[in-house]
Amino acid sequence: MNDDIARLIDAARHAARHAHAPYSRFAVGAALLLDDGAIVTGANVENASYGLSLCAETVAIASASAQGRIADIVAIGVIGGAMDAAGLASGTTPVSPCGRCRQVINEAAQMGHRDILVHCGAATGDAVTTYRLSQLLPDAFGPADLGIG
Repeated sequence: MNDDIARLIDAARHAARHAHAPYSRFAVGAALLLDDGAIVTGANVENASYGLSLCAETVAIASASAQGRIADIVAIGVIGGAMDAAGLASGTTPVSPCGRCRQVINEAAQMGHRDILVHCGAATGDAVTTYRLSQLLPDAFGPADLGIG
């Protein structure tokens, strides 16, 4: 695993420790790599009104956007797993972004004119699968389709 991927997965694992997932008991952490090497993180935040819950990837991208950095995202690392007795994500199977998050990631990718790398990691262990966003969301609709970006 190269250094950037290791940094992203480690940061995503750290972020997952802050997940608020009392309903699903499934903690997710996400970490964005920006073009200057900075990392922005997010964790899932559930709500009793389930539709109001936020995925970790969306939280991280919203944070990057709030910093004026949405177009600077070059890669994302995502981990997730069922929470153990201590409330930490566990499991050795890599997780990938849900469909909604793939669309949110695509918005950032198109704003930055990039095919973002998506590193899907396991909560524990070394398993990581890497995709280009275009593999996870082929023929995506986004800002370019509206003549923006």
